Amino acid sequence: AWGDWALYTDSPLRAFETELGVQAPFGFWDPMGLSSDGDAENFRRRRQTELKHGRISMLATMGYITPEITGKFPGYLSPAAGLKFEDIPNGLAAISKVPGAGWVQIVLYALFCESTGGFGYNSDGQRSDPGNCGWRPPLLATEDKDLRRKRLNAELANGRLAMMAIIGMFFQDGLTGSAWGDW
Repeated sequence: AWGDWALYTDSPLRAFETELGVQAPFGFWDPMGLSSDGDAENFRRRRQTELKHGRISMLATMGYITPEITGKFPGYLSPAAGLKFEDIPNGLAAISKVPGAGWVQIVLYALFCESTGGFGYNSDGQRSDPGNCGWRPPLLATEDKDLRRKRLNAELANGRLAMMAIIGMFFQDGLTGSAWGDW
């Protein structure tokens, strides 16, 4: 039958059906056709980038939510300017309140992480072991290949959700001035 994926065996996309991140109910899903050429190297680079962006988005989402729930650090963000952490608003409004020197530090740290692959691990650009940054968190690290694959698949799924969540938070915050709405 036309459109039956099981019958279409000549597709270069078949090469990616068993890769990390291919999950039910969609299987391998590439709506923009970025992998249509079947280039495995480009696919691996995109998957590594997806994993990295998912991790950043999970941290960003938690960074957006946590100060609302737990409050802010005590003390000063900039003692010279007399600026306390509690003086910094949550969300996009914080962009204009953080001093320029703070933004320079943030950008330099981001450039360091980007140029070293994290903290110098995987100098091959994570081609040898995608997602492994050399840190073995207790209770999460495992030598079992199947369990590690399951956990990385879960991390990719959560990262995808977090990428959508943080964009939604930014959009709502930019539109209404609050990431939480008036519920």
